[in-house]
Formats: sequence, structure tokens, C-alpha cells
Amino acid sequence: RRSRRRSTLHRKISRSRRLNYNSERIWESAYLKGKCKELKLEEEYQKYQVRLMNSYLGVFFILHVLVITVYTIVMLTMTENTERIYINVISCILAGIIMLLILAVNFLEEFVRRHRWLMFVSSVLATCCLVGTDLGLNAYHYTRYDWPLNAEMDIYALCMIYMFLPIPSIKAAALLGFLVSAAYVVYFLQVVAFLSVYAARTAYGYEAVSVDIFHYLGFNMLGIFFRLMNDTMVRSSFLDRHQYIMEENWLHHALHQESMLLHNILPPQIAKPYQESIKNKIMQAESGLEFGSQNYQSSMAIQIHPDVSILYADVVNYTHLTTTLSVESLVMVLHDLYGRFDVAAATYKVQRIKFLGDCYYCVAGLVEPDPNHAEHAVALGLSMIADIQEVRYVVRPSELGKTSHHSHAPFHRIARKLDIDMRIGIHSGSLFAGVIGQAKLQFDIWGADVDIANHLEATGKAGYVHVSGRTLINLTPSTYQVLPGTEDALNDPVLQKHPMRTYLLKGTPVWDPSRSFARTRVNQSAIDIKSRPVQGDPGTNIMTDELREDFRKMPVGGFDCRRMFPCCARYGEVSPKSEQEIGLLCTMFKDSTLEKHYLQQPDFIFKRSILMAWLIGVCLIYIQLLGNSSTECIVVDVFVLLFLTCLLFISWFKKVCWMMYRHDEDKVYNKFCCLIFCIHERILHSLFLRITCYVLILMSYLTVLLMILTNCVRAEYELEYIESKLYHYEVNRDSCFHPWAVTNMMALILGMSYTFARIPFALKTCLTLLETFTFLVIILAEYQFVFQHSNTTVPYMRSEVAHCNRILLMLITLYVKEHQVEFNAKTNYRLNVNLKKKQKVANATNQSIIILLNNILPSHVGEFLAKNSLVFIGVSNFLSSFPKVDLYLYKLGQDELYYENYRMISVMFAKLMNFTMDLPSLRVLNCIITEFDILLSRYKEYYLVEKIKVVGCTYMAACGLDFALASRVRKGNSFRDSHLLRGRRTMETTIIDYDTHEETHEEVVYLMTTFALDLMRTLASCNRAYAETPFDRSLSNTEIAIGISSGEIMAGVVGASQPHYDIWGNPVNMASRMQSTGLPGHIQVTEESAKILMDFDIICLPRGLTFVKGRGEIPTYFVGIDDKLKFKSPRSTKLTPIASRRFTVMSTMQSDSSSDDETSE
Repeated sequence: RRSRRRSTLHRKISRSRRLNYNSERIWESAYLKGKCKELKLEEEYQKYQVRLMNSYLGVFFILHVLVITVYTIVMLTMTENTERIYINVISCILAGIIMLLILAVNFLEEFVRRHRWLMFVSSVLATCCLVGTDLGLNAYHYTRYDWPLNAEMDIYALCMIYMFLPIPSIKAAALLGFLVSAAYVVYFLQVVAFLSVYAARTAYGYEAVSVDIFHYLGFNMLGIFFRLMNDTMVRSSFLDRHQYIMEENWLHHALHQESMLLHNILPPQIAKPYQESIKNKIMQAESGLEFGSQNYQSSMAIQIHPDVSILYADVVNYTHLTTTLSVESLVMVLHDLYGRFDVAAATYKVQRIKFLGDCYYCVAGLVEPDPNHAEHAVALGLSMIADIQEVRYVVRPSELGKTSHHSHAPFHRIARKLDIDMRIGIHSGSLFAGVIGQAKLQFDIWGADVDIANHLEATGKAGYVHVSGRTLINLTPSTYQVLPGTEDALNDPVLQKHPMRTYLLKGTPVWDPSRSFARTRVNQSAIDIKSRPVQGDPGTNIMTDELREDFRKMPVGGFDCRRMFPCCARYGEVSPKSEQEIGLLCTMFKDSTLEKHYLQQPDFIFKRSILMAWLIGVCLIYIQLLGNSSTECIVVDVFVLLFLTCLLFISWFKKVCWMMYRHDEDKVYNKFCCLIFCIHERILHSLFLRITCYVLILMSYLTVLLMILTNCVRAEYELEYIESKLYHYEVNRDSCFHPWAVTNMMALILGMSYTFARIPFALKTCLTLLETFTFLVIILAEYQFVFQHSNTTVPYMRSEVAHCNRILLMLITLYVKEHQVEFNAKTNYRLNVNLKKKQKVANATNQSIIILLNNILPSHVGEFLAKNSLVFIGVSNFLSSFPKVDLYLYKLGQDELYYENYRMISVMFAKLMNFTMDLPSLRVLNCIITEFDILLSRYKEYYLVEKIKVVGCTYMAACGLDFALASRVRKGNSFRDSHLLRGRRTMETTIIDYDTHEETHEEVVYLMTTFALDLMRTLASCNRAYAETPFDRSLSNTEIAIGISSGEIMAGVVGASQPHYDIWGNPVNMASRMQSTGLPGHIQVTEESAKILMDFDIICLPRGLTFVKGRGEIPTYFVGIDDKLKFKSPRSTKLTPIASRRFTVMSTMQSDSSSDDETSE
């Protein structure tokens, strides 16, 4: 035992010491690119990237106009001699206009998409215009007026290239950025090397140029980092958007499908409350409560309809039909017939209720009040008679599928040799309609007028519509051929209780052109499974067009400059709702909870930000050491570099380990590695730790910068500078810092301040404003003299103003860029929040569909498909996740009919007697049926008993509708053990010699009879409960008559607008006759079933010859049941080879509960 504990503990420790890199890997650029290619989204992503870049370009248009305007105003107001700067003003304005005109071509998206090279070419031309104007003005003033100037637009040009210009390739942007940097470096190298007067650069010479090189290197690295991070974030957002679109499209189809499935069971006026109830309970289940397809509570939903017409239709010679046709032919004929009926019912606005074998009944005026309900019901009846004549002469079954898909295909009228006709009865009056029970919810109707319509059908004549006088007065008699009613109607006891005259109607159904097409498609179900999208595989061109249209509508930022260009396509604009939810200045969610959750997201690209911080730190330290290499500076630089290196090690250690051992998934790491992993994970998932690292990095940068400032002896420098002017010697720059080097260092720090992701944008903005304000104070107050005597960028402009211009320009550019990126990130996050909500709704819809499908199909349907791993095209993955309906959906997806054939099935009909159909009786009926369903849930799960339907007061069930029954029953020497029913006695079976005997599955008869006995026990318990209730005492005398038959049956799904699972065959007919001819309180079985039960040690008492409709007089038996509702068994019996001890679920539960009580005592 100790060794097992040690091994378990060792496995847990080993598992905890393994590396899990999955969360971070999905943020790798290679993974995101591979995912886009896998989902075939690369083309759509490139289109979205073009629109996103155009959005950035639109922001740049505004920014550039603002910069040019402010810069022009500053030049005109901050210079002493404006005559020499007119050329700067004119050149600046002209260059700005030319740049915007060149870049404006990118807003013609369709044209640029066909000629992608225009984006790069226009970007290069615009950059050349800006850089050429800047360097040209510098060269002009130097050669004309011998005035060396510092570059004004170098950093701005680099920001423009990396952040705003529409350059799709990161490599192309980097190439252009380095070329611009090289142009500035080469220009000033020429000044240093070949010109005799180079003013402020004399002290540094080539060292000053090396400082510029590191400045440009730092800004290029920042730009490349921005492009890489932007590509990662945009691809991730795009994939999230794709998932959102797929989920939204699927949910749209699923909700529609759910409504259709629910309306297949219930009419809309009753379906909505049940739909909401199912979803509410599913949502509750997500909170921790278990919920399945069977454990939702039942609530009686009954409505009174005072003015409707009830139609009952019966197929004449149906028994002969089911006993002579093969299973495929029978299902095809019934599906063709009932499919036509469904189409006709929908045409005449008649609500189909259900069908029971050969009986099809429906109600006109049920869903919506209809004053012409009688005419519509009669029109449907005449249409049914015409339809069944067409079914007798249609195409061959092998060609049915061909003609069903093409409305103009030729029909070959070949006789099926079917001697069938329709007998229809219609009565107008009132009824109760609703749903009762808990499992297999089905809409049904009750009432005296319903019974009258049923008996009108039973006493009618084939080929005629048998109506009551109440229905006839609502018709126009001249439209029909009216004949007197049948003799059977005059002698019917139910019709005699309600004295009435009956009539036979004959006529031609009203032709509706809309039905001509519908009739050719009756073998297709209304459940359009193929319309559901599959993620990553659009499947059809229609779905691809939908996705493409949704991608075009993806938001691209807070501002869309294309609004100013009417000729441009207007796709991807941000909705007003998004603009209202996100603040304007700091891009904060107005919902504080949403903002908090956004900030608490883990930062899986933190390691890249740390790498960038380390590189920028190295550049800053190098620049500082070139200007000042004192001991204090070196010590500070060492501590700063160690701090940055430690962060770099912690953030990249996990990545390096994964790269080294990614093929060894079982690699176990030591405690030190696990400690580093843990620290890294804590930083990624903690906003406080990330902010702490961010602030410490900025403080380390500012410390390096501060060391430069504090080592400047200001008074000594001022005195030396004045003396140099008086005595004409070169000033020693080592006594103080170089102003432009400090300004460029500050610009790099501002760039890093906006680089970190998952840091509150408001915090980054506040810190950059604080940094900028502090630096401006240093320029204008503390070190004004030093900055004042440095190079300027415009003739006669004060140098400190030029320094302020650079810092403010950098601040505004970075703010605008980050604002746009942050807005897109938060828009995507809000999209993900909506996606999670939709996924939650979709999950509820998914489970709801499962529940609804389980109300249509039996639980066994689909296990064959699961065993053979079949995959059907065009069906969502979620549908293949539950095996109960896969086979039907596969057949449906292939436009095939679903049917089965069974060698041995036991069928039961159980009818509750002594019920008057009023509301109190219906309430009791609902309670009893619910108790039956609860009992059924036990049998359905363990004993393969399936509820088929409830019709009126009749409960129909079958046992053995399972492909794996034989393997489950005869696997070993015992019946399946139940993990829920403790202490259950096992059924001893004998293994049959498969070489000499054929499997008969006779156990299903015993199981079905056991379930029937438990129904009687359940009813007895209900009667005792109602007898103790004063208000319901009169309803405590309910009795039950049960009939059981067994044998070979056929099963399938038929119907067009309302698919319905049913079973057919002689056992179904005989079980119904056993119930109708049986006695209350008894289980009547056929001779074949009685012999099987006797083999299971159950006494069956011969009743004698009983007249059965369609069979004549046949011997029947009553199952032996004593006063305690237990099977009678002979005292001394020699068991047959397959005899076993018997048990029931109810008795087992009672024994379990009693044993539990004894244990507790």
C-alpha cells in the first residue's frame, strides 16, 4: 500500500514537472500563420490586412495634416527671421500634399488588391518625398547659408514606415526603414568627412555618428517589434473573428433547426414555453446541476380549443400492407404517403397531431383561429384520397431518389400493385390539446369530439370523407357530392351517445400550384442538416460567400478615413455600439467589469516585450557610455543590465526548454527549472506583477538617462562655452552631455513606454505624459543653456524649441498608433466575450437539440454508425458528438430513408380505463404518464425498453430496438450488471451454440412483460395516493388493460415536414388487438409470447379463443398475476435451458431501499 502511494505521488510530481507550452504556443507567429493556412483563410486575411492598413493610413492622414499644420505655425511664430524659412514652409506643405496624394491610391481597395505592388511603391515614393525634402532642406541651408542643421523628420519617417504605411511585408518595411536610416547616416558622414565646418559634431566626430547609428537601430527595432506584434495580434483577432462568424452562422442555423425540431413535436404556441424551460434548466446544469435528456421535470400544458375540426384518416388494408411488403418498400410507401399528407396539411393550414400505424389524425383551426376550419379539413381529406391514388401509381423505388431532386424529371407511372385506400372521418367541435408526461414529449388531443371523429373514421367508407352534421353546416354543400352516412354509424355506441346525422362527401380537392413542386420532394426532410456550417470547411459556395461577406464587415479601428472617399468600398466600419462601449481618449470600456476582465488577461507575448526592452536597454547603455564613462555610470549600467538580463532569462527560459525538448513530452525538469516556470507563469497571469516589471524597466531607463544629466557640471560647461566664444577655441564636450543624444534617448524611452501589451492604456499614457513633462522641464528650465546651444532643425528657430518639437511629435505619433491598436484589441476582446456568450447559447441549443431529437428518435439509433466510424458530409461536428441520432442524420444527410428490420421485438399497448376527458382527469393522466416515464427511464437505460408514443390514454412501448442486444444479453453467463441498481439479481442465461442455433432474442418478451407488470404496480401506487387525497378520491379507481405481442417488425422515420419514428408489423397490430380485446387488470398475450414466458417460469393462463379483427378467432393467454401484483410461478418446475430468476426494477429498488434502511439502523 505504501509503495502504491509512493508511485502515485511520484506520478503526480512528475506530471507537475513536465512542461506545458500549449497556451503560449498559440501566440507564436508560425502557429498563427499555419492555422490560417490550415483553415484556408490566408487570402481573406490578406484582404483584411489591406483594410486594416488602410485604416492606419487614414489615421496617418489626419496625423500628418495636424503635424504639418502645427509645424508650419511653429516655424512662422517661433523664428526670428521668417524670410529664410519660407522655403521650409512651402516645401513642407508641398511635400505633405504630394505624400497624401500618392498614398490616397491605396483607398481604392479593389484596384490595389489586384495590384498589390502599388502599396509598397506608393509607400516608398511617399517616404522618399518626406526624407528627400528633409535632407534637401538641410543641404540647402548648409550650402547656401553655411548653417548645419539637425534632421527634423528622421524619427517621424521611421514611425511612419513601421506604423502607418501600407507595406504588407515586414521584411519590406524593415528594408525601407534601414535604407532611410542609412540615408541620414550617410548624409552626416559626408558632412563629418568632407566638410570643413561641422559645428556641434566636431567634438564627437565619428563617435557622434555611431551614436546616431544606435539611435536609428533602436528605432528600427521598435518598428520591427511593432509590426511583429501587430501581425500576431491581428492574426489572432482574425482567427477569433472567424470562429465568431462560424459560431454565429452555426447558431443561426441551430436555432432555426431547434425551432423546427420542437415544432415537429409541439405546435408553436406550446413549444415556446417548453423551449425556454429546457434552456433554463440547461443553464442551471452548467452551474453544477446534472442535466440530461430525461431528467427535466414535466409540467402539464393543456389548452382548450372551442372551435376546431378534427380529422381522422385510416389506411384501408394496412395490415395486409405491413405483412406483405419488405421493410424498404414499406418505409418508402409510408414515407411517400405521409410525406404527401404533411405537405397537404401545411398547404391547408391543418396541424398534424401524430399517426399511429395506419391512423393519421390532425386538427384544423388549432394553431390559429380559422373560421374556415371545416372547409380546410374536408379539403385535406379529399386531397388525402387523391394522394393515396397517386401512391398506387408512382415511380419505382430505385428511381425515386432521382426524381425527388429534379422537379422537371419525367415520371414513369408504374403500378405498385397496392390495394390501399383512405377512410376519413371529420367532426367539428371543441377539444383539449397539449403535452403530458416526461419522456418523448408529444402533442396530443383529448375530448368527446375527438372520440366522435375517431368513430366517424371507423364507421366510414373507403374513398369518402365521413362528416358529422355539425361539420356539414360549416360547408358549402354545392361544392361536394353529399351522400347519407353509413349503417355502421347508426349502430355505433359512441355516436349513439351524441345523436347526430352523418354524411359521406366526395369531390375534387382544390388545386394549389404551390403543391406541384412540393409533391416531388416529399422524400426530403424539413430538417436541413446540410445547411449547417462546418468550421474550417465552408463546404458550399453559398457558405463561402457568407463568410467572405462577414469578413468584409470586420471592424478595423476607431476611425475609417474611407468615409471621406465616396468611391471607396465601405466595409469593416466600426459599429456605433462599439464606439459607445469604448472611451475616446483612453479607450477604456465604460463597463468597469469588462475593463477589469480585459486587464486580467494573461500576456503570452510578454517575453517578446522583455526581449525588446533588453535590446533598447543595451542601446541606451552604449549611448550613455560613449558620452560619459564614469565609475558611477558603469556601476548603474551593470545593475540595469543585470536586471534586464534576469527578466530576459525568466521570460525566455520556458521557450528555450520547449525548443530543446519539444519532441520529448515526458521530459521531467528539476526544481530550479520548475521554479523559473512558476515565476514566469505568475508574471504572465498577474496584472500587478506585469505592471511592476513595466514600471521597473522604465525606471531603469530613466536612471541611465539621469546619470547622463547628473554628470553634467552645468556651471563649468557654461563658463567653458563662453570662454570658447571669447578666445575662439573648441569647447570640450566631455564636461556635459550631447543634447540631441539625450533627446533621442528620451524618444526611445517613450517608444518603449507604449510597447508593452496587456498594460492599461491609461497607465501608459499617464506615464508618457509624466516623462514628457519632466523632460520639457529639464529642457526649458534646468538645462536650458545646454539645449539652447545645440543644433536646431530650422534656421533662426531656438534649439530648445526643436528638441520640444521632437519629443512632442514622438508622443503624439505613439499615442495615435497605440490608441488605434488598443481600440482594435478591445473591439476584438468584446468580440470574444460575445463569442463566449454565443458558445454558451450554442451549447444550450446543442443540448436542446439532443433532447428534442431524443423525443423523435429512439435511443439506440446511431450506434451502428458509431461502431463503423461513418462520417457524413455537411453535418456539424457537434451532431456527431452524440451517438443517439447519428445514423438517422447520416441517412438524412445522404437524402436516404432510415429504416430497420428486427427478428424479435416485443410490443406493448397499455390503456388506462375509466377516464372522462375533462381537466381534472387530464391532470391525473399527466401524473400517471409521468410516473410511467420515470419507470421507463430505468428500463430504457438498462433493459432496452423504448417508449414509442402515447395516444389518448394508451401507452405504447417496445423492447429490443437495439443492434447490440444479442451481445449484451448472451455475453458471459449473466445479464448486464447495473452500477446504479445495487444488489440486483442477475438473470442466468445459457450460452447458445452459435453453430447450431439461431439467436432469437426471446428475453425481450420477458423484459416487456416485466415492464408491463411494473406499470400495473405504478398505477396501483398512484391509485392509493389519490385515494388519500379528498379532492382526487373519485379518480382513484383507474384501471389498466395491457396487450403484448412479439415477433418480427419493421421500424423507420417517415414524414416530410414532421419526421416521425414508428414501428410496423404483425406484432404491433396484434399487441393493439390484445389490449383492445383484453380485460382491465390483466396482461393479455398471444400464444407465441405465452410460450416464451412459460420458458421463463411464468404461468400464462389460457383465455380461450378470442376474436381479433383481421385474424379471426385465435387462442390468447392472460399472464398469471397474483393479488400482490407478482408473477405466478409453478411450485415445482424443471427449468428450461434459458430459464432464469426473475426480477423487476421496482422490486429491486424496494429491496435496495430496505437494505439501506437496515444498514442505517
